[in-house]
Parts: sequence; structure tokens; C-alpha cells
Amino acid sequence: MSILVVTGTGTEVGKTVVTAAVAAAALAAGRSVAVLKPAQTGVGPDEPGDVAEVRRLAGEEVTGAELARFPEPLAPATAARRAGREPVRPAEVARAAAKLAEEHDLVLVEGAGGLLVRMDDEGATLADVAGLLDAPVLVVVQPGLGTLNVTALTGEALRSRGLRCEGIVIGSWPAEPDLAMRCNLADLPESAGAPLLGIVPEGAGGLGDAFRRAAPGWLAPALHGTWRPPAGD
Repeated sequence: MSILVVTGTGTEVGKTVVTAAVAAAALAAGRSVAVLKPAQTGVGPDEPGDVAEVRRLAGEEVTGAELARFPEPLAPATAARRAGREPVRPAEVARAAAKLAEEHDLVLVEGAGGLLVRMDDEGATLADVAGLLDAPVLVVVQPGLGTLNVTALTGEALRSRGLRCEGIVIGSWPAEPDLAMRCNLADLPESAGAPLLGIVPEGAGGLGDAFRRAAPGWLAPALHGTWRPPAGD
């Protein structure tokens, strides 16, 4: 796997922190890593975006690239239209990712929001990017009540497009999970039709330098980590 597309079941599910964790684990395993953000929304020209956050957490060794930035916190297609600018299209993203893959062992393409959020007014989505790249997709999910439905829908959308789900990662796992969360450890892989490849603890983004040391312990070997599902799950 040289290119991995990272999406979520929605916004605020921990996608950027998971991307950083995968990057940190890959770096610890001796891989070179690049992260590509096709469209950053809701951030001003001089403000740090998701790429900067990944590099802050995973390390400055990560190569960062951002193709476009729109000021309003909206879906990329809407944000581009309201800004009076051209949207980022899948072919552009695929070209950028392929170029990065020529010089890096792993390229992480982090989308905005969920899999089918519109990138342009023609209805292109991150799924189209994954299709052009023939790249697997990692889905970041929430742990609690309601997550099974949106996880199943995302998995179904991937399969219907002939795309491979590499697995799922829980983006923010609390110190004291409730009953639904504990049950979801077993139920989420079935809903997704893909394995559970990690659990990132709540508040991981605030760990600073300790993030890099801890990240491999949150992720399965398929993502260059050492984590394994609890026995019986």
C-alpha cells in the first residue's frame, strides 16, 4: 500500500488525528510519509490547517501538501462556489497523490467530512479519487450509539463502487466507554465489512511529543502499529 485514502463517517470523528497516528506509526517503522489534503475548508490564509496539525503531531519529517483552501467551513464544493473559485477535482488530486507516491513509501490522502461529500458541482467525491488511484480507503468512525448505521452506509457505498475498505479506526475512544461503545467493538467490523484496525484515545491530539511514541500502540500491524483487538472481539 503506497497510497491510503482516509475518510470518516462524518465530521469531527477524529480523522486528522488518526491520519497523524498512521503517519507517526509509519515513520516509526522506517517509512517515508506524505500527507495530502485536497481541499481545506474553514481556515484562513495564514492559519494552520489539517496538514499542519498532522505534521505537528507526527513530526516535521512528514511531507505536507494542500491543493486548495476555502475560508468557510462548508463542504468543498459549496465552499469553492461561495468563494468564487474553481473546486478541486478528483483528477487533480490523483495526479498530486501519484507524484508524492514516487518519492514516499506512504501517501495519506485525507478527505473532508465523509466519503460522499461533494468536491465539485458535478458531484465528484473522495470515492472518485480512490477509484482513480485504485487505492484502499481507511474509515474513521465514532465509538458510540448511532455509529453502526453510518459505518454500514459508508461500507456499502465503498463496495458499490468497487472500492476496498482497508479497515476502520475508532477516532476518539473515551477513558470510560459506555455499554454501547463496548458492544460496538465487536459490532463495528461487521457493520463496515472490514476489520477494526485501531482505537485512538480521546484527547490524543493534546499529547504533544508523546503522541509519536504512543501512536504505534493504537494501530494494528496493517497500519504499522502493534495494537491488537481485545480477546473475544
